Amino acid sequence: MTLAGGHGLGEVEAIAVRSGRVLASGLRSEIEPLVGPGTRRLKLGPDEVAVPGLTDSHLHLADASLAVHEVDLAGAPTLAAGLDLLGEAHRRLPDGAWLTGHGWSADRWGAWPTAEDLAPIAPGRPVALWAHDHHALWVSLDALAEAGLGAGSEDPAGGRIRRASDGRPSGILHESATGLVTSRIPVPTLAMYEAALPVICRDLVELGIVAVHDPGVLGRDPWLEGPLVAYANLARAGHLPLRVHASIRAEGLQAALDRGLHSGDALANDPVADDPAGRARFGWLKLFADGSLGSRTAAMLEPFDSQDSGPPDPQDRGIWVTEPPVLAARAAQAAAGGITTQIHGIGDAAVRAALDAFEPEATRRLPLRARIEHAQLVDPGDLDRFGQLGIVASVQPVHLRADAAQARASWGARAERSAYAWRSLLSHGATLAFGTDAPVEPIDPWPGLALAIERRWPAWPAGSPAFGPAESLSLAQTLRGACLGPAEAEGSHDRGRLVAAQRADVVVIPAASLDATPVAGGPLATTRPRLVLIDGAVAFEA
Repeated sequence: MTLAGGHGLGEVEAIAVRSGRVLASGLRSEIEPLVGPGTRRLKLGPDEVAVPGLTDSHLHLADASLAVHEVDLAGAPTLAAGLDLLGEAHRRLPDGAWLTGHGWSADRWGAWPTAEDLAPIAPGRPVALWAHDHHALWVSLDALAEAGLGAGSEDPAGGRIRRASDGRPSGILHESATGLVTSRIPVPTLAMYEAALPVICRDLVELGIVAVHDPGVLGRDPWLEGPLVAYANLARAGHLPLRVHASIRAEGLQAALDRGLHSGDALANDPVADDPAGRARFGWLKLFADGSLGSRTAAMLEPFDSQDSGPPDPQDRGIWVTEPPVLAARAAQAAAGGITTQIHGIGDAAVRAALDAFEPEATRRLPLRARIEHAQLVDPGDLDRFGQLGIVASVQPVHLRADAAQARASWGARAERSAYAWRSLLSHGATLAFGTDAPVEPIDPWPGLALAIERRWPAWPAGSPAFGPAESLSLAQTLRGACLGPAEAEGSHDRGRLVAAQRADVVVIPAASLDATPVAGGPLATTRPRLVLIDGAVAFEA
């Protein structure tokens, strides 16, 4: 059996598992004496290898579980194609119901869509459609009316209402402005989450994912209903097949503090009796420093490059969703109550603000590690601070598949030098933790692993060069980011490697997946496990 360890690739012939943990690994002659009359033997084929179970460190699990019921516009190449899909969905819905969806892209469609575009295909219906990056919302005239938005409406703090030439809202809302409409959409019920979550969790296990970090559950008191309760109930009933660390957003912080909850606590009331496997745990406080690359709302130290031939607009530096002093204050408030913070930071100014917010709390010992989500553009002067402060860089290599052209257009020379700088982050002491950001991207983790190494994708235009090839990772570094890095982020010292005393989370895949020189879109990107063990028990077998 070939095992891919947390510190590199090493070959052993066999492993022994007892009580859900790796008892020993090594030569078959060393393991054979541990075999007893009740031992179950699982043999790998000659063309198979075993790797530690993968953790998706940034997967909006609750959202993704319900997204299958929404209109998916990710495959619509044009606005017209998207409108056709929406028209079909409109005709299936009862009167008065909201039409919701996700996946459209102004970059792909060549322009921002408008509320007027929706009027002919969904007359009289409120429509709310998330962009591909989930940082912009396309809404209908009825949705704008329901939210009371008109020409006199002001941009909220940390948000922007895109406007037509006459000053009326065009139908696109950015960042915090999205909440003006989403607050009007009926909230999913606890029953909906409890029905949907086991389905997506089974799909994840079949892909080799044994744990998930859900970066943010909405609601002022999410313990009263919704995903956190669903996770606890499912874990209690033994219906949560993988581990989940569920984070909260800023509006839920006070409720968490009032309940005395700490990062890493079990979500079930009695973790011994109700959730013996510790499957559902409280994660981080999730804060947003800025917006996104696709919406040009990432907070920048220098302006975005111009979208035409003219000079950059000195004011075009993105949006502060949360102003830096507020970031620091909320992170300090959470830390004082035993809650670790994760901060969404796309632009280099946002990453710097997140580091600044974490610095005063760097010496405080918290159960989970502080982390910056995405870190897509990092000023070279800030790289050392990740290692110095012990910050986790929670990155999603799969974003490079869709973002490469936009990053080059928006960030120019900075893109090749400082964007998606995974090798530089690692060499400066950051812990890398990989995720998919589903439902922004599909839940499949394997294309992201290939992109971490290759930094190119077959669907890019012919002749497109690799994106910043100096920042590519080795296979061993990539596996560490998928297996060990997320475990370190959650403070787990017994996951992510296949050595003695570690949890026996094992994924059996084709040996070709670990070819020494993976090709984007090749065997690693299309990997499908044959066998998955979680805590030594078979969780999936093809």
